[in-house]
Amino acid sequence: EESEMSEKQLRVQTVEKLFLYFLMAAVIGWCYEVFLEVVVYRWGFDNRGVLFGPYCPVYGVGMLAFLLCFGKFAQMPMKWSIRWARPILIFLGCGAVATVIELCASYLLEWITGSWPWQTYADYDINFQARVALSPSVRFGIGGVLFLYLLRPLFAKITGCMSPKVLKYTSIICAGILAVDLICTVVFKLTA
Repeated sequence: EESEMSEKQLRVQTVEKLFLYFLMAAVIGWCYEVFLEVVVYRWGFDNRGVLFGPYCPVYGVGMLAFLLCFGKFAQMPMKWSIRWARPILIFLGCGAVATVIELCASYLLEWITGSWPWQTYADYDINFQARVALSPSVRFGIGGVLFLYLLRPLFAKITGCMSPKVLKYTSIICAGILAVDLICTVVFKLTA
């Protein structure tokens, strides 16, 4: 019974860690979007997220998909002679996965809100209905490689430093904030 309890606790802690990974990636994605708007394109500040808070959930979803699809592959031992191919394969895979997620998210957001935030993709030479474009897909492939090789170990270190109690309460508080934000978004943005 004790081993079952600890196994259940480990599963709960894994979910809590993955939720915090999702949130950290969503915040980093929001910062990336704002950086592009303010510094690169000089359009001025605009909340690039669908929600009120400083996070873009689609980046969290993408990160979880990268972890699910390529997490084990990124860490598995390989012969030195073909090890160079792994980051290239991860780059291509993450770019493809992110493109599919972004395409699905654009349809979902259009159905819910009537539009999607990245309609500026029409400005890119290679795009599909301004929903996905080659340039962002390449950047998402690069982002996937950076996540799996740099951010994932950092996220693991951050969550690994937390005691089970701190991990639990941090997850609960963050989930509560996200839930309130979702409710406020529905009430104030979607019904307005």
